Amino acid sequence: MAASTVKESKTNREVVLGFLEEAESWQLLSNQFASKVGGRPAWLSQVDLPVVSELQCEKCKLPTVFLLQVYAPVMEYDRCFHRTLFVFCCKTPACYTRNDNKCFKVFRCQLPRKNDFYPFDPPPDEKPEQLVNNHQVLGSGLKLCRLCGCLGQKACSQCHSVTYCCKEHQTIDWKHRHKKECSNEASESSEELSSFLFPEWELVTDPEKLLAKDEELHEAHSLDQESMACLNNGLEDSELESMALHETQDSKVFQKFKKRIANEPQQVLRYCKVGSPLWVSAEHVPREEDVPECPCGAKRLFEFQIMPQLLNHLKVDTTDASIDWGTVAIYTCADSCDQGTKYSAEFIWKQDFSGDQAV
Repeated sequence: MAASTVKESKTNREVVLGFLEEAESWQLLSNQFASKVGGRPAWLSQVDLPVVSELQCEKCKLPTVFLLQVYAPVMEYDRCFHRTLFVFCCKTPACYTRNDNKCFKVFRCQLPRKNDFYPFDPPPDEKPEQLVNNHQVLGSGLKLCRLCGCLGQKACSQCHSVTYCCKEHQTIDWKHRHKKECSNEASESSEELSSFLFPEWELVTDPEKLLAKDEELHEAHSLDQESMACLNNGLEDSELESMALHETQDSKVFQKFKKRIANEPQQVLRYCKVGSPLWVSAEHVPREEDVPECPCGAKRLFEFQIMPQLLNHLKVDTTDASIDWGTVAIYTCADSCDQGTKYSAEFIWKQDFSGDQAV
């Protein structure tokens, strides 16, 4: 059976692939330490949640929405016995301009094995007899947004029974269901997922299995990453665009991308901590200086990437426009520095397909 926990690679060459599976709602709660896509976030730390200003899209200033979380402990450090990365994205298609990462947010949260929120021993595999599944209040007492599951500090002025993170989400929920609940037209408050959220799936993982010829391709891909970085370091963008060599390189990178994912076309995530992303294009590949250091002073290194195949499961297509990406690479603190119970912002690099490329 595939695992929901991402384990560290023993070498930089090992890649763990993420796939979507249906799961019961209790399996995706915080105390199950699952990796998942969509729905509301299953917060790890029950305090110090990101505030609205930290979750805002830097383009439209609306709150981003939970996209996925990856449970990825680092056994090397006791402080990272539990460790989850949370990714949020904007739902406004116009914010997805080419190779611009301002519509994404990513946070790292980690806890030692002995902590204030979870038992020392792992949870059982079977459904608990008494299920605590309150999407509006955390065990710590923090109130959550009824719509998106993020920190909710604004209560409905009429009933005071539900809270929201912002006026925009309160308005959406009012039209969708709370108007009837608030006026007592509905018998009870509904816990169903709003259509505003992305569909909810469990994110399960399996090691990537490479044939001998694919191993050689992986080695060549690593070398190409170095050559692309050198090319980008040595020339101005205007010069690069004018070179036929760059156009040829771009096609070569994309063909390698397609060939590499062909064995497992349903993969929605690739995890390879301290490894290299599988880029979709030779354009807009980050140089070392493009990835900012962690505030603690350590470098940020690649940890995982979100694949374009995930878009097929998010129900985001519209007749005029939709959110889009080629791949989204997440870089995290190399030391997984200790931030207590806080959610630490990490770095995202969004790369789009170039020209007529398509998976």
